[in-house]
Parts: sequence; structure tokens; C-alpha cells
Amino acid sequence: MIRIVEINESYITGFHVAFDTVSREKLFLARTEAPPIDSFRVAVRENIEKGVPQVLAIDGGEVVGWCQIIPHPRPAESHCGTLEMGLIKSYRGRGAGARLLEECLGRAGKFGLERVELEVFSSNDAAIQLYLKAGFVHEGEKIRAVKIDTAYMNNILMAKFLNS
Repeated sequence: MIRIVEINESYITGFHVAFDTVSREKLFLARTEAPPIDSFRVAVRENIEKGVPQVLAIDGGEVVGWCQIIPHPRPAESHCGTLEMGLIKSYRGRGAGARLLEECLGRAGKFGLERVELEVFSSNDAAIQLYLKAGFVHEGEKIRAVKIDTAYMNNILMAKFLNS
């Protein structure tokens, strides 16, 4: 039974492990590994203190996925946030991603965000379909936006307006 929970201190290490696992697949994130645990812990703690929308998928105490919407730091863009999410491979296609996304978007509206943006690799059809189903729209494409090892990936730009 997968539970969707708000992040807290006790889950930071597990979140780091899940983030690193998905990063090392080199298929979904513009990273090849998680940042060092110390800097990761500092960033997550700061987000917790600020009330940033961050939720985790938990299976029996293990973090198997995450979704967070990081507010933009510039005052003129403070109504916007960037969505970041991932799910451990064996949990994909089972509805956990949709549940994470729905919960995090609800929290983003309560946090005061009006626009949620994301970038997704054009090869990630499952994620693109998830975002379209959740009401995101295609806003453009960045060609060769990411290069991992020798492979280039295009990023699809998507956004959703909340409370409109």
C-alpha cells in the first residue's frame, strides 16, 4: 500500500536514495546522480521550513517517489514554481505518480502558487501523458537541452495554471 505523505526530517535520507536511484537511470532527470547528502539535506530542510509543496510516496517506510514544486526566487516570478518529480522504476505505471502530482498541485495552490512549470524529456511519453491528463499544456521545446554521456535529449516545456 503506497501512502502519499508530506516530507519531514525522517524521510530525507530515503528521499536522497530514491532521487539518486532515478538519477542514475539517466533517462528521466537532467542529472546522473543525486547531490551530496549534506547539501541535499540542507536544501530539503530549507524547503520544509518555507512550507514548499513537497510530498513523498512511501511503501512500508521506504521512499519510492517524490513530487515537489519549487517556487521561483525572483519577486516578479514568485507566483510560479517548477515541478520536479520521480518514481522508482518498479512503482511506475501503478498510479502513484498521478497521486503524487495531484497532492502536490493541491498544496501548491494553498501555498499561493498560480503557475506550475516543468521540463520533461521528449522521450518520456508516460510522464508527458500524465502531465497532459493533469491539465498541463505544451508551451514549447528546447532542442538538445540536455546531454548525458553522448546522448542529447530535447525538453518539452509544459505549464499549468492553478486557481484560474
